[in-house]
Amino acid sequence: MKTFQRILSFTPNLGSRLFWFFLFSILGIIFGAFNIVLVIPMLTVLFNSGNVVDVPAIPTFTLSADYVTGVFNHYFYLIIHDYGRLNALIFVCALIVVCVFLANVFRFLERVVATKVRVDLVRNIRLEIFSNVSRLHIGFFNSERKGDLISRFTNDVQEVEQAVMNSLKAVLKEPITIIVYFSILFTISAKLTFFTLLVLPFTGGVLAEIIKRLKRQAKQSQESLGRIVNILDETFGGIRVVKAFNARAFIIKKMEEESNYYRRVNKSMSYKNELASPVSEVLGVMIVAAIIFFGGNMVLSADSTLKPEVFLGFLAIFAMIIQPAKTFSNGITALQKGTASAARIFEVIDTQPVIQNKPDAIQLDEFKSAIEFADVTFAYNSEPVLKNINLSIPKGKMVALVGPSGGGKSTLADLVPRFYDPTQGEVRIDGKSLKDYEIKSLRQHMGIVTQESILFNDSIFNNIAFGMPEATEAEVVHAAKVANAHDFIMQSDEGYDTVIGERGSKLSGGQRQRLSIARAVLKNPPILILDEATSALDTESEKLVQEALFSLMKSRTSIVIAHRLSTIQHADEIIVIQDGKIVERGTHEELTRHGGVYRKLSDFQNTDNN
Repeated sequence: MKTFQRILSFTPNLGSRLFWFFLFSILGIIFGAFNIVLVIPMLTVLFNSGNVVDVPAIPTFTLSADYVTGVFNHYFYLIIHDYGRLNALIFVCALIVVCVFLANVFRFLERVVATKVRVDLVRNIRLEIFSNVSRLHIGFFNSERKGDLISRFTNDVQEVEQAVMNSLKAVLKEPITIIVYFSILFTISAKLTFFTLLVLPFTGGVLAEIIKRLKRQAKQSQESLGRIVNILDETFGGIRVVKAFNARAFIIKKMEEESNYYRRVNKSMSYKNELASPVSEVLGVMIVAAIIFFGGNMVLSADSTLKPEVFLGFLAIFAMIIQPAKTFSNGITALQKGTASAARIFEVIDTQPVIQNKPDAIQLDEFKSAIEFADVTFAYNSEPVLKNINLSIPKGKMVALVGPSGGGKSTLADLVPRFYDPTQGEVRIDGKSLKDYEIKSLRQHMGIVTQESILFNDSIFNNIAFGMPEATEAEVVHAAKVANAHDFIMQSDEGYDTVIGERGSKLSGGQRQRLSIARAVLKNPPILILDEATSALDTESEKLVQEALFSLMKSRTSIVIAHRLSTIQHADEIIVIQDGKIVERGTHEELTRHGGVYRKLSDFQNTDNN
């Protein structure tokens, strides 16, 4: 129930909406009940056609069902007495039509309120998931399957949406319906109603066991669906590799195995779900048969006050309870599936980012002196990737990080914008730990260009101005010119309004990279991090991108990660990292003369180029 309450908490103005929902529901139930109660006077007209009718007096006013019944009986028998039974029958039929009309009006209004609750709730849950996931640290996305996150955002939210609609009707409305109907049954015959209540718990026990098993399988189903979405995402994103390595059969087998598991779980769930309705119906009929037997004895008893028409009315009203009871059981079943999905959603929403602002974090208004690494050690799990790194990068200087793959170069650079925090030691800017600064203001001073250009399925203009909605057209064009991108942009079909496709698929590698550089130019950050920005390009594209990078790095503090040593020979200092440690440092000339790791890497690349 707590999970259900938390789901509903995402609805704005929940209190007032639930008030109107309950009001419209109760009014709809009452008029629907009147519709059935009117069966009794109708049967009275039909069964007692030959008897003389005495008109009862109007009872003294009290807030009770007896008063309402007494007033109705007075006017009903008055009509029979003055106008005849046929007109009384017409009166009852007209009253039934009015009650049905009003019941359906209030049911419509109730569903309007429920729809408002549902659509606002789904919108807010999706925004909450997206907002929280976007706050999480980079390491979270490395450990979680993207397809599973997408499944929680789509399929799980959809299950919650259906659960809310079912639960509003089944969990909140139908119990009221059942209570109202039982209240009417008590006024008709308390003894017969008590007998009914004795046999009902048996039905509830059987259905509860079915629902209990459904909840466990609902979670398994949603987890399996998340894995299927993940396989789809990986396959479509890496279709070139799948085809190049003839891995289609492998992928199909993987999908087939997961789909078979999903099929088995859902088939079992469907069997149990479909079993709930016929079981409740059979048990309901058994209860009705027992009531007919017990109530029939009461009617046939010589001293019984239970009239046949009243007993038939009792049965008609009780028959109306069966459907709300079935709806309630089905709603609880759907709610179990929704609760399992909600648990997966709240698991993401409740995940706290590892990288957070301190309560007293300060703004970084200006980068003044240097970036420092003080005894920095970092480990993703248990094995350190960086070990006791000590490094100072003065403002305005270019520092290059080189070394064998897997040495920790990119990890070192990722510590500067606080994508990760050191396991030990500190990274500082202007003498203060990065943890002392507010994260947004810290990253505002940094521009990052990676080997893989991160672009979006949007226009060129919006990709360059990404995160900077206030940028003017002139500023975007200037940034593109600095990045050597303006010419190819103007040759595109719609210039800066050209949509570049998913991840920039309509552009070449060099064009994508120059747009990434243009984005960094527009941001105009004092600190640049270039992570293998040219390593995936051909010679001509590399030349254009390199020129753009030189323009970008002027008068800025730059951290450059490079495999191609020819691109960083002019660096103020080159740091050679191997096995998580700084093994050499100096200028290109100094390291070449030294004859160590850097010299070997340089000689190896020169040999390859020759």
